[in-house]
Parts: sequence; C-alpha cells; structure tokens
Amino acid sequence: MGSGVQEQRASLTQGEVLPRASSSQSEGLKPTQSVINSLFSGALAGAVAKTAVAPLDRTKIIFQVSSARFSAKEAYRLIYRTYLKDGFLSLWRGNSATMVRVIPYAAIQFCAHEQYKQLLGGYYGFQGRALPPLPRLLAGSMAGTTAAMLTYPLDMVRARMAVTPKEMYSNILHVFVRISREEGLKTLYRGFTPTILGVVPYAGLSFFTYETLKKLHAERSGRPQPYSYERLAFGACAGLIGQSASYPLDVVRRRMQTAGVTGHTYGTILGTMREIVSEEGVVRGLYKGLSMNWVKGPIAVGISFTTFDLTQILLKKLHQMGYTAR
Repeated sequence: MGSGVQEQRASLTQGEVLPRASSSQSEGLKPTQSVINSLFSGALAGAVAKTAVAPLDRTKIIFQVSSARFSAKEAYRLIYRTYLKDGFLSLWRGNSATMVRVIPYAAIQFCAHEQYKQLLGGYYGFQGRALPPLPRLLAGSMAGTTAAMLTYPLDMVRARMAVTPKEMYSNILHVFVRISREEGLKTLYRGFTPTILGVVPYAGLSFFTYETLKKLHAERSGRPQPYSYERLAFGACAGLIGQSASYPLDVVRRRMQTAGVTGHTYGTILGTMREIVSEEGVVRGLYKGLSMNWVKGPIAVGISFTTFDLTQILLKKLHQMGYTAR
C-alpha cells in the first residue's frame, strides 16, 4: 500500500518528482526501519479506522449473533436504546478489546503485505514494479492470513465483550480468565477455521482492489500520488468488495465465538450454516447486517488504507529530512 508509488513509475514523465514511498533502499531506509515504519503505520491505521466505526460494528455483531431480524430501523433503535440505558460511551463498549486486537492485527497485516509484495516481486521478476494481478491478490490473502493466525484469541475476546453486559466481564483479562476456566482454552480458538476461510478472500480482494485502483489512477491521471479523498474512495471500494465476498463466513465466525454466552452449541462451519439457514433463511441469516457493513465497511477500510499510506509518506519524509541534515 505504501508502495503504490512504485507501481505508478511507468506513468511519470521525465523530470517529474516522485516521492518514492515504497523503495526503502533507494530512500536510504534500512530494511529494519522500513518494517518498523510499516508496523507503526498499520497500527495507527487500524486504531483510527475501527474507533471511527465502533458503534456500528458493535451493533452489527449483536445482530449477527442473535435471531432478531435486522433492519436499519431496528439497528437505529438498538443504538438509541443503548445510549439511553448506558450512556453515550457505552456505544464503544468492547472497543478497548478491539484496540488490543486491531492494533497488532493491522500492524502485522500491513507490514506483512509490504514484505510479501517484495518477496513475490522478486520471485516473479517484478521487483520495484506493480505486481501482476494474481501475485497482487496472493500478497493480500497471505498478509490477512498471517495477521489472523497471530491475533485470533483477541478477536474472540472482542466478540464476547461486544455481546455481553458489562457486569459479565469487567475487563479483557477477565474474559480470558473466565473463558479458560469455564469453557477451556480451546474455546479461545472457536471459529478459527471460518475466520481463516473468510480472511483469504476478504484481505486478498481488499488489498488487490485498492492497489489496482491506485495503479489505474496513476496510469490515467499521470499523478504519482492520489489525493486523500481519492484514497478514501479506493479504500471504500476495496472494503465493499472484500467484505461482501466473505460476509457469510463472518456471521458463522461470530456465532461460533459467542456460542458460550448465547445458549447455542455451534460446533462446525457447515453445522452452523445449516442451523442459521433453517432458522432464519439464507439472506436474513447468513447475510444479516450486510447492509450495515456496506456503510461501516467502506468507511473503515477507506480510513485504514488512507491513514496507512499518509503515515508511511510522512514517516519517510521525516526520515529524509533527518537523513539530509546529517
């Protein structure tokens, strides 16, 4: 993502100045410094994006794990009732757990994406240039899978805190302790398989769409860097496509994660799908809350990609200023 500039090099005319945002060696950045920059930029991107949409995200999860019929009107009523009952800040309940998960998840995912792009670029002979479509898709899928594998228990904790009253779990550590003691350590990985199956198309298509739109924009506009609002639009498209493709598996994951507190006994992916479909139908069950995701998802992904890119550019400019001063 931060390397979108290199993808656009072919569209530049001679004499134009290119802020080389992805070639760490050409900028004087050591590989270690480049990784640290990617980790920090990714962490900030995830934190900003998720905090911005936390009330909508919490509402979506509540509907996903219940049999109540979803509609925009019912979602608004739930948000309003929560506000009246528990106050404005209650709309962000579980966001601390979200941050504990999202910050390392986003940091790992964005950093891994940069590393996978370099590895695949070298393997396919496209080092320093835009990857072909298939490796571009593969880099995103591998980055999402890597991040999900390393941070999954935190996602489980976040889902539990989002759907339970504050009296049940006092803090993040309390969730871990109670789940481990009452349901067993294996519960922390319940829903892991649908998570990975959903992450592969979601992350792959999200990164692929964003990188592709930036590449096409550079080729047609002649500008090496999109404006901020253009980045937001590209990220919104990426989020819309990625989340729509993987949404049923997201519903299954949430049902399996929260089975211990909702009274269900979801055990397998197919079994969970069958039960949801038999009780609620395909569209109203497996795609419950998707319309809210079409609002929340593009906003979050757009903010995330834009924050990452702009932070990368800022850090590299600061490094260049320090580098030339010595």
